[in-house]
Amino acid sequence: MTCMGQFMVLLDSTIVGAALPDMQQRLHLRLDGLQWIVDSYVLLVAMLLLSGGVLADRLGRKRVFLAGATVFTLASVLCAAAPSPGWLIAGRALQGIGAAALSPASLALLAAAHPVPQDRVKAIGLWAGLSGIGLAAGPVAGGVLVDAFGWPAIFLVNVPAVLLVAALYVLTESRDPAAPAIDIPGAALSVLGVGALSFGLIEGGSRGWTSPVILGSFAAAVVTLAAFVAVEQRAPAPMLPLRLFRQRLFTVSSTAMAVVGFALMGSSFFFSQFFVHVQGSSILRAGLQTLPVTLAMVVVSPYAGRLAVRYGFRIVVTTGLALAGPGLLALGFVQADTAYAHVWWRLAVTGVGFALTMSPLTGAAIQSVGTHESGLASGVISTTRQIGAVLGVAVLGAVVRTRQSGGASFEAALSSAFVVAGAVTLAGAVVTGLWLWTRRGAGAASCPTPPHVPRR
Repeated sequence: MTCMGQFMVLLDSTIVGAALPDMQQRLHLRLDGLQWIVDSYVLLVAMLLLSGGVLADRLGRKRVFLAGATVFTLASVLCAAAPSPGWLIAGRALQGIGAAALSPASLALLAAAHPVPQDRVKAIGLWAGLSGIGLAAGPVAGGVLVDAFGWPAIFLVNVPAVLLVAALYVLTESRDPAAPAIDIPGAALSVLGVGALSFGLIEGGSRGWTSPVILGSFAAAVVTLAAFVAVEQRAPAPMLPLRLFRQRLFTVSSTAMAVVGFALMGSSFFFSQFFVHVQGSSILRAGLQTLPVTLAMVVVSPYAGRLAVRYGFRIVVTTGLALAGPGLLALGFVQADTAYAHVWWRLAVTGVGFALTMSPLTGAAIQSVGTHESGLASGVISTTRQIGAVLGVAVLGAVVRTRQSGGASFEAALSSAFVVAGAVTLAGAVVTGLWLWTRRGAGAASCPTPPHVPRR
């Protein structure tokens, strides 16, 4: 049950990308509207993911899992029946709230149900495997459903009535009475701060970068995020313990993971749009054409942790970013008449590169803290990846809008966005190559292969 819940969340992460061109056509959306459809979901997941885990520990993992699945289901129905873009964006935000409760609760239930370490590793492996299948199935399933029934159909596969009924009888309740209190002020300020920053980046292209509304949103973001830092420094149980960032290894790992989220999510946002609007593919064909990225990640990710154990975090992560960066730069030179034979390998190289980074970066973050804080470190670095994803969609979308407002074609604007994503990724490779190292003898023996996959 828990694995199927996570499968549903990850399927939704990639299936939406295949539907963006159809949403744009049928709902008469501009680029900023598509950005909000994606970022309203990712923003809520990013900011509430840690709180969802704490909530599950305090109130009961089964209870939070069922609540998250129910919210996610109702939000999916709202998305499918949305009469306007505003309702669709609201539904996506509710999906994000449901996913932020459902995902951590599913893993906590799984761990509690398998107290024997060997059994727990096998169970988490199954959880990760189904997550990968959901990730890879999204573009294909989305292409098929949208081509046959239109974009609302992609949300109807997220209505797990059977899952909810079965979970009521199959899952066993568990909780942690010693779990810390929920940091409500921190969660609220983080949502407001990152939300204000995202608003300025997404709306700046259409409203004007010097308009009072945009300048006000950036100012609000600065003030709110500064208040968030102040609250987190004084909170007895902060949502984001800032003391973790005193460890160089943790800081570099988190920064690199934010770069991964930024470049991967920001570029993925445009893949289907490129194939449909620039190369003239059908939505179904575009879904199949984007598959090399997710397939490469599903195939390579299970080996990334093992490679890090053997060669160390720095070599594997830097190699991954050094592959993904040129892959994205190469996509920046793809044109309308470029044959797919010259495109698929660029997508695959990008996917392989990012697959080599996520598990080792999580392992590096965990190694930088004490054993009793390994779960917290894993959750924080997952959150930084999600924050990077929010900013990636916002910033690269701003690049495209700015280029178009200057007279560039959509094709040329997309090329600029891919080049920016590639340049940021290569900068991340330089950072990890210089600073992602551990003490001699520490090694990477503790590097796990956690089921962290990108979500949208």
